[in-house]
Amino acid sequence: MPAFIVFIKEREHDAATLAAYSAKAGPSLAGHAAKPLVYYGAIETLEGPEALGSVIVEFPDMDAARAWYQSEAYQEARALRFAGADYRVFLTEGV
Repeated sequence: MPAFIVFIKEREHDAATLAAYSAKAGPSLAGHAAKPLVYYGAIETLEGPEALGSVIVEFPDMDAARAWYQSEAYQEARALRFAGADYRVFLTEGV
């Protein structure tokens, strides 16, 4: 079953640090069966807190998604994301 990692940007602290994160996060997908589906497109909030941006990445299954998220390459990028912005991130299984 496909799995999706969803990133919701809630607050930005440092644009330069977030740009450094983006420069590392994309290449961290190399070698993983990942398909970016959404990358900071237009947002219309219908319910809940306003989102500043969102990213959705598809993986073949939950294990593949976890393998990327826990990879050394993404962990380096993730530290920059933590410093640059507040995100809500979750992994969900598709149908």
